[in-house]
Amino acid sequence: MATDSGTDSFLANRVDAAALPLAVGDLLVIVAFIYAGSLRHGTVPFPPAGVGDVLALLAVAAPFLVGWAVAAPLVGAYSAGAAESAKASVPLAVRSWVPAAVVGLALRATPFVDGGVAVTFAVVMLLVGSVSLGLWRYVAGQFL
Repeated sequence: MATDSGTDSFLANRVDAAALPLAVGDLLVIVAFIYAGSLRHGTVPFPPAGVGDVLALLAVAAPFLVGWAVAAPLVGAYSAGAAESAKASVPLAVRSWVPAAVVGLALRATPFVDGGVAVTFAVVMLLVGSVSLGLWRYVAGQFL
């Protein structure tokens, strides 16, 4: 919580413990829609046959999870009030996903991460990620 003393860090003011269920759900949704894409392209089977398949999925998801870990707190996806209603929560998730996806795509464009960045992939990641997170946040706003 923010105080008038000015001693709290920027991130301490951007992350509220009440939003923890949203954070867990957000991460699961990101991995789930990346898994759906991996299934569509045949890179990971359903169900994953072993640890190698799970690691392959996490390797595809990692750049976007890093992007989310950077962008979501900065944008305020977990700030005070984010978990109070879908009206507050959904726009924060979508506004967080756009820079998170850009970071993920930038990481995939480096020689350190496999996959590359086709324009269609970038568009799909931006749209599917925004819709997936928005739907999750809407449902969470109704029940959490």
